[in-house]
Amino acid sequence: MSMKRTNVYADPEDLALIKEAASRRGIPEAEIIREGIHLAAMANRVWDEPFDWPTFDGSGEPVTGEEVTAAVARGASRR
Repeated sequence: MSMKRTNVYADPEDLALIKEAASRRGIPEAEIIREGIHLAAMANRVWDEPFDWPTFDGSGEPVTGEEVTAAVARGASRR
């Protein structure tokens, strides 16, 4: 993937956190900044098509994890 260079201004506190995280993860600071840019870009993207979120009929009462798993499995098998 080709990349384009750009300049941004950042708070010193944020840069210190990035430097610490990069050191802890053993990756370049630029990689963390690229991850942040990607997350911001995706969070603000306007999609051409609406998401096809699955819906489930229910009473609105809390359900167990097993009930959720079973409902997802039933929904997936219908596709």
